Amino acid sequence: MSPAMPETPFISIELGTLQANISRAAESARASGFALRPHVKTHKIIEIARMQEAAGVLGITVATLGEAEVFVAAGFTDVFIAYPLWLTEAKAQRLDALLDQATIRLGVDSAEAGTQLVKMLGGRAPLLELLIEVDSGHHRSGIEPEKVGELGAHLVSLGLEVSGVFTFPGHSYAPGALSTAAEDEAKALATARDQLMAVGQTDAIICSGGSTPSLASANVQVITEQRPGVYVFNDAQQLELGSCDWVDVALTVQATVVSIRGNRVIVDAGSKALGADRAGYASGYGRILEFHDARIVALSEHHATIEFPDGELPNRGDVLSVIPNHVCNTVNLADQVYVFDRGELVDTWMVAARGRNS
Repeated sequence: MSPAMPETPFISIELGTLQANISRAAESARASGFALRPHVKTHKIIEIARMQEAAGVLGITVATLGEAEVFVAAGFTDVFIAYPLWLTEAKAQRLDALLDQATIRLGVDSAEAGTQLVKMLGGRAPLLELLIEVDSGHHRSGIEPEKVGELGAHLVSLGLEVSGVFTFPGHSYAPGALSTAAEDEAKALATARDQLMAVGQTDAIICSGGSTPSLASANVQVITEQRPGVYVFNDAQQLELGSCDWVDVALTVQATVVSIRGNRVIVDAGSKALGADRAGYASGYGRILEFHDARIVALSEHHATIEFPDGELPNRGDVLSVIPNHVCNTVNLADQVYVFDRGELVDTWMVAARGRNS
C-alpha cells in the first residue's frame, strides 16, 4: 500500500531526478580521477547516503559530531568531520566511542586544537586522521596555506596523524565566481600540500575540496577528493548560479495557494517550511518549478508571497512546487520527506540527523 498523501506544506523528492544527480556526479568523479566524499549535512537522510555509497564514493562528510554518530550507527565506516572541532570532555567521550566503529577524519586549523585533542583523548588521539583546513578565499575557518607546514610539524610532534589538507571554496556562491573559486581552491591546496611535503610528509597527501557550484571546474591535477553536498537535490541558488538546470531540481516544498491579490499569490509554505535564506545575488526567497518567471518576494512564518509576471496565474487550492533558496536549511526543518516516482508517492524517509548540530 502506498503511503498516505500528506497535507501541505511538505518536502517532496523526485526519485528519478535524485538518482540521476547522484549517478552523474559519481560518473564525473570517476572519469576525472578524483574521489567523491559527499557532504551529507545537506540531506541528513540514511537512504540517500546509501544511494550515494552504491554509486561509488570514498566515504562521507559531515559537519558535526552528532551527524557522525547518526551515520556511523547506520553502518557508515569512513567519515570525515570537516570542521575544526574543539573538544570538551563530553565531546571527547562521544568521539572516542566512534573510533572503535569507523575510520574518523577530523578537521583542525590550530596548534591549540591539536593540543586539546591530545589532552582530551590521550593515547587514543593518534587513531584520528587529521586534515588541516586552509582558507582558499571564503575567509571563514582555516589558516593561510603558507602556514600549513608549521602547523603540520607541530601536530606530528604531538604524535598525531596528519593525512592531508582541505578547504571549502565557499566564495563560489556568487555570480560568475565558479571557475575563479576553483582556481583559488587548487592554488591553496597545492601550496598547503607542498608545505606538508617540505616538513617531511612523504605519504600520499589528501587534498580535499569542493562545493557544488565549483565542482565542474575543479582542478583534478591538485584535488584528490571533492565534498559536494547540494548536488543531490539542487536548489534556487544553484539555478541562479548556473550550476544546474530546472530538470536537475530533485527537491521541492509542496505548497497550496491560499490567497490571491492581483498578481501576488500566497501559499502556505513560509519560512518555517522553506528556511529564510536569501543571498545577496538571489532574485527572491525561492522559485516555482511550474512558473519559471515567478519569484517569492516576501516570507512570513507561514506565508510565502509569490509575484507573477503578467499572464497566467494559479488558482486557489492549486498545489505549487516551491524550490527553496538553500535546500540544506529546508531539510533541517522537517522530520520526514516524501518520495515520489513520476508523480506517485512511493516512500517516506526520516531526516535522521535533523537537529544534530553539536
